[in-house]
Amino acid sequence: MNLEELDWDALERLRGLFLEGKPVKTAYWRSISDLVSYNATYGERIGWKWDAVLRGLAGQGNGGWKPPLGPLLDFGCGSGVAGRRVLASFGPNAFSSLHLHDKSRLAEGFSADEARRRFPELKVETGAPEAAFGVGGPVTLVVSHVLNELPPQDLRRLVALARRATTVLWVEPGTFQASRLLISVRESLRTEFKVIRPCPHSGQCGLLAAGREKDWCHHFASPPPGLSMDSSWVRFARQAGIDLRSLPYSHLVLERCAEEARSGPEGAQRVIGRPNSFKGYLDILSCGGDGVVDLRLQRRDAPELANALENAKDAILGRWEVREGRITGGKIMEPAE
Repeated sequence: MNLEELDWDALERLRGLFLEGKPVKTAYWRSISDLVSYNATYGERIGWKWDAVLRGLAGQGNGGWKPPLGPLLDFGCGSGVAGRRVLASFGPNAFSSLHLHDKSRLAEGFSADEARRRFPELKVETGAPEAAFGVGGPVTLVVSHVLNELPPQDLRRLVALARRATTVLWVEPGTFQASRLLISVRESLRTEFKVIRPCPHSGQCGLLAAGREKDWCHHFASPPPGLSMDSSWVRFARQAGIDLRSLPYSHLVLERCAEEARSGPEGAQRVIGRPNSFKGYLDILSCGGDGVVDLRLQRRDAPELANALENAKDAILGRWEVREGRITGGKIMEPAE
């Protein structure tokens, strides 16, 4: 990243639009300079969130989770970081083609050029998202950071597209509003798909239960090692007014499958957010097939588990031994050591 080449006016305008959180009716990319500057900064931070989700998929179960061979559709692609991260993680040979869609033709062109440069053997197309479903093969739909800007009618169109896909990989900011909207998407699709992540079950979301109205499902990604020593990123963060360490995200990974295959690992629990650490104990918001519950782990009861929970850098999946709201033991299944 070259700070002197960044278009700071464009970055400030774009960040203001995103933070405003209102539906955007027109394309907000005005020039290639917008896309280049965004891609190198805020787009890269979004890429770190995708890295966390994709690490989780690679470590899920025995041998990791993989999408089926077929077209990859990046909806609302922007600078294309989400699609490229997915391609880099699974390999370009895991997909028959890449389809890029954005309301901005400028963004589609930029994303296509970047994808062709990174993956020269891969067929790359732009235009209407429905075209991805006409080329044959199961479609993997990628969606990234769009919920805060989609008008209701566009969100309905996107959910209809998701309903036609075979797999869905969706990442949003880890805010209350984005998480709650993503939960509504999950609820509209869960009877047709298995929920791969973050939920350890495909039943109704436990955060929809009475008393959970103020909670939201989110996790935290880790920035690349050594980022705090990178002078360019440190200067960028200072000038942009952001915390490089704070990378909350919400996500949803779905896979179409038979109803009998939709159950998750028996007894598995996903930690929502991070454990809250205190001197003698940890408080944990834990999600499982029986709902979302508040649990407490006294350090003296399971010191090794407490340390592992505190030090885990990705979304935590585990099995707990629980007695009267207290975790007395258990093990972490993800992230794998």
